[in-house]
Amino acid sequence: MLNHLHLKNVGPAPSMELSFGQRLNLITGDNGLGKSFLLDIAWWAMTRKWPSDINPRLTSGKKALPSGEKPPTIGFSFKGKSRTEDYESTYLPREEAWTGRPGRPANPGLVFYAMADGSFAVWDPARNYWRTQEGVDVQDRIPAYVFSPAEVWDGLIGKDGKPLCLGLVMDWAGWQKENSSAFGSLQAVLKAMSPSDNERLKVGELTRVSLDDVRDIPTIRMPYGQDVAVLHASAGMRRILALAYLLVWTWEEHCKAAKLLREAPTNQVVFLIDEVESHLHPQWQRQIIPALLAVAQTLIQKAEVQLITATHSPLVMASVEPFFHAGKDAWFDLDLERRKVVLRQREFEKHGSAANWLVSEAFDLLSDRAVPYEVLVKKAAALLEQANPGVDRIQAMNAKLVAALSPTDDFLFNWRYVCSKKGWL
Repeated sequence: MLNHLHLKNVGPAPSMELSFGQRLNLITGDNGLGKSFLLDIAWWAMTRKWPSDINPRLTSGKKALPSGEKPPTIGFSFKGKSRTEDYESTYLPREEAWTGRPGRPANPGLVFYAMADGSFAVWDPARNYWRTQEGVDVQDRIPAYVFSPAEVWDGLIGKDGKPLCLGLVMDWAGWQKENSSAFGSLQAVLKAMSPSDNERLKVGELTRVSLDDVRDIPTIRMPYGQDVAVLHASAGMRRILALAYLLVWTWEEHCKAAKLLREAPTNQVVFLIDEVESHLHPQWQRQIIPALLAVAQTLIQKAEVQLITATHSPLVMASVEPFFHAGKDAWFDLDLERRKVVLRQREFEKHGSAANWLVSEAFDLLSDRAVPYEVLVKKAAALLEQANPGVDRIQAMNAKLVAALSPTDDFLFNWRYVCSKKGWL
């Protein structure tokens, strides 16, 4: 579990510091202020590898670089399997690399990183960790499994040409034909990640989509009764299917490897998820955080789960209100103030609705209205403050407000009340 990050002279701000909650961590802020960057740093701190260094086909997950002339450092702390790792890394310009503690690092458990562009990175303590050869620690295992968006679906091939993962299409079809335990886990995870009880994600019959494609393609049974090939599913559904598949694949492969090593599977899991709401309908956005926390409990007995996620969604923020716990969870907010990026850990206050979250410190909007209507309301409010605005101007503004706003709009109600009290309407 990641406990702490402290960055100096690296990234968008001279200094950023985060003390993470042991369960749920939310990161908000405008585009370009460093949310994805912080998730990249979190991944690197626990695995000591940058995703794009392992898989050059990625367009994200790049190595963090110093900013400015002052010495850069990345300090981090995480709870490992047997000890807590606490280290401060410095940058070596000639090597273009960040230093790491010599020897075998601490074992953080499973680390699962879903990037916003559809890429994924997985660190498995049974398959990516160092081994001992003749009493000496040797790091010759694959440092992590890093998937480009296409490789999630079509399979991941190692440098030696051997397959590391068959991909969603072939694995899912194979699990379904065998009616294996992995297929049962996949069905359970899809159920947990469904948007509602009335719209359960159910597996359909295998199908073919082309005379030239001899693969059996998995399908999803839609609420209207048709089986739709996963390759033809919507962007939001593909996002959920990819998440579900890789979670099951990661856990299945970890358990097989642990059995070969004669070790117990880990119960520590860290989820890093960028733009958790990406492509998802509002109905799904309201369910995704509780679903992800439930999925780990579905797969792993007595799981210790930490979720660190970046979001732009007021619906996501509203959805966590019922179970946010100040002792276990944290909210971090990035702002641009006087041309400088500032990171704060904010108190989590309930706002009751997504509309109220829009105008909160998380998103900093003046209102939840369309921009032209927001400007109109501002002009109307200024008009009310005048001692004698004139009946003609009031009536003209009233006509614009009635045409623009909902009859139940709070401002329109207050406008009419004030104007009536003053005899303007």
